[in-house]
Amino acid sequence: MNSLGFDQSPKDTRVVVAMSGGVDSSVTAALLAEQGYDVVGVTLHLYDHGAAVQRVGSCCAGQDIYDARRVAETIGIPHYVLDYESKFSQSVMDDFADSYLRGETPIPCVRCNQHVKFRDMLGMARDLGAQALATGHYARRVMGAQGAELHRAVDDTRDQSYFLFATTQDQLDFLRFPLGGMMSKTETRALAERFGLSVSDKPDSQDICFVPNGDYASVVSALRPGAIESGDIVDEKGNILGRHEGIIHFTVGQRRGINLAHRVGENNEPLYVLRLDAAQRQVVVGPKKSLAQQSVLLREINWLGGAVPERGISVTVKLRSAQPPLAATFQMSGEGRGLVTLATPAFGIAPGQAGVIYSGDRVLGGGWITAHP
Repeated sequence: MNSLGFDQSPKDTRVVVAMSGGVDSSVTAALLAEQGYDVVGVTLHLYDHGAAVQRVGSCCAGQDIYDARRVAETIGIPHYVLDYESKFSQSVMDDFADSYLRGETPIPCVRCNQHVKFRDMLGMARDLGAQALATGHYARRVMGAQGAELHRAVDDTRDQSYFLFATTQDQLDFLRFPLGGMMSKTETRALAERFGLSVSDKPDSQDICFVPNGDYASVVSALRPGAIESGDIVDEKGNILGRHEGIIHFTVGQRRGINLAHRVGENNEPLYVLRLDAAQRQVVVGPKKSLAQQSVLLREINWLGGAVPERGISVTVKLRSAQPPLAATFQMSGEGRGLVTLATPAFGIAPGQAGVIYSGDRVLGGGWITAHP
């Protein structure tokens, strides 16, 4: 049994590695090549956005394709660039814009994994005769009693399992995450230096790849001309407190940037964004206590935890990628929908973000947070 779980020698095992041009995917390819696997590097050309082509830290743009090609040459593997711009635009960018216009806070990286990398790219890997698709994600694929399971990475500070909740069981059977057992990003960079990779000191990507300088409002404006409309900022009773230039500039839980510095709530409390009413073009604000929420509705549930729980089970749940897991119960509440009940109310739960359900380190599943009716 080789390190990827196949009962054959590495040289007889073809692996396609998704190479974004960053240090993580580059080290993934180098590690597998060093172990003797038949490695094929593939980079997706997803989007060019003017200055973003030369912007360091923007994945799958011009500079990153060049970096991936140089890494492939260094470690001596074939490398292909595939034009997925049209698929990416339809599956990721359009959803990104429409989600903001619905008053949500989207996570395009999850949609990219769900619809482009782990669907279209995985199918391409199979067409190339590969037995696995490897990525540079910090997550672990663990074989359990009923098959492959998705687990958190060893390094909790680098864990990316939150962004992989929409991975199906069939996809998980085919995927591999060689970096999931790394103790730290420092260890990954040290490997990049040992392999002599030009990207060993390349900064991590911080922004959404198709959003130059973090200005997502301009991207939404370009994708949906004329769709961003001004409206009222109101309190919980509907009293008008001011004006805004589009609900896309706000997210639930936001405090700064409301531009109502001269107005405070009762007892001089600061104001927070409580919800976004896209139909009325209203930003509803109020005190922090009004953000408290104990039940969370999820849609488009993807379940990886075996039998689907029709009754409540004890779990932990992450409602933002950077937030710690919270104690909760979970149960299905209809076709593709689920209900999370938190042990303690949480604040700033934003529709459009993901609710990812864990049992210990294992990802049981997750779905998209939806607004309460």
